[in-house]
Amino acid sequence: MRIQALLLAAAVAVAQKPVEFEQRQGLQLDSGKAELTVLTRGGAFVSMTLNEDAEKLNPMWNPVRAARETGGPQRFGDSIGHFVCVDGFGPISKEEAAAGLQGHGEAHRQPWEIVSQGKLEVQFQAKLPLLHEMFRRKLQMVEGEQVVYVDSELENLLAFDRPANWAEHGTIGSPFLATERTVVDASVGQCQTRPHNGQPPRRLASEKEFQYPNAPLLHGSLVNLRAVPANPGSMDHTGCLMDPAREHVFVTALRVDKKLLFGYLFRRAEYPWLQEWMNYQKDGALARGLEFGTQPFDVSRRQTVEMGKLFGVPAFRWLPAKSKITTRFLMFLTRVPDGFTKVDDVRLSGGVLTIEDKAAGRTVKLAASLGL
Repeated sequence: MRIQALLLAAAVAVAQKPVEFEQRQGLQLDSGKAELTVLTRGGAFVSMTLNEDAEKLNPMWNPVRAARETGGPQRFGDSIGHFVCVDGFGPISKEEAAAGLQGHGEAHRQPWEIVSQGKLEVQFQAKLPLLHEMFRRKLQMVEGEQVVYVDSELENLLAFDRPANWAEHGTIGSPFLATERTVVDASVGQCQTRPHNGQPPRRLASEKEFQYPNAPLLHGSLVNLRAVPANPGSMDHTGCLMDPAREHVFVTALRVDKKLLFGYLFRRAEYPWLQEWMNYQKDGALARGLEFGTQPFDVSRRQTVEMGKLFGVPAFRWLPAKSKITTRFLMFLTRVPDGFTKVDDVRLSGGVLTIEDKAAGRTVKLAASLGL
């Protein structure tokens, strides 16, 4: 038994290398095509790079790096990369604050226990003591693929049904996110700008419906949201309904000049909303949330319940008593061919992920053998 345990420990050490990212502990998975770094406290995905990329350009938002390079403050605490907001997405009530709860839920602030490890696979769990929930997540990669498979489960430890707020706070940042060179596409339908009072500096009008990507500006005209504006200095927020005609929906970010595409494919039934948080600071600290989840805006639990629905679609998901709800999504990173400037479709069939720019007649195909 001792020999078997030593062999298992040695295999795990080879497959998953402990790393440090911005003075935070994590693990690194390497499929031979792509590397993923995930933190062991909070479970954030903080780096994904292609092995063949000499520049190692990482799409994930790193506010620590941004503050270091711009000389500005590091204002986002535990928030970094792609982190999960469970259970809660947005501000809290005064009663919740008095009870010790913080914004964006508990999961991304808790230590994540490693339950099991295998070759290119790790399973975590995190107890949420204030919310009386248990969150579990399994990450998988496959040798030779550029896709990460993410399975999650949220368990209600209480004996009553409750409204759950769950968002995958996927966020891209500079240097991958660059003015007029990074574009975002998504399979969305109706959208609405988040209600606001003009602060901080806004480009977009408050609480106005629109069709992505053309959103209403404060002065009445429209602006195409796909790219970061040439002159940053604003922060805006939109909520879009994922295309109700699709079973699987997508959001992607393309750094056109680098020919590097990052994206997600997920089940619309589990994540019906896409929020985009566009934080474009004048000093070049750029961040853009590609936040798919159960609600259209980052508002309190009480507000989502009072909202009920937007565009006829619920603004929260029920977590039944003593029960579990689950989700699954894919995350991918790839090069694109010359002339590829826009993602019109991402679909999965027969273990192949197909990404299309229809106008340019360009297609990328990635192996995705574990499916969705």
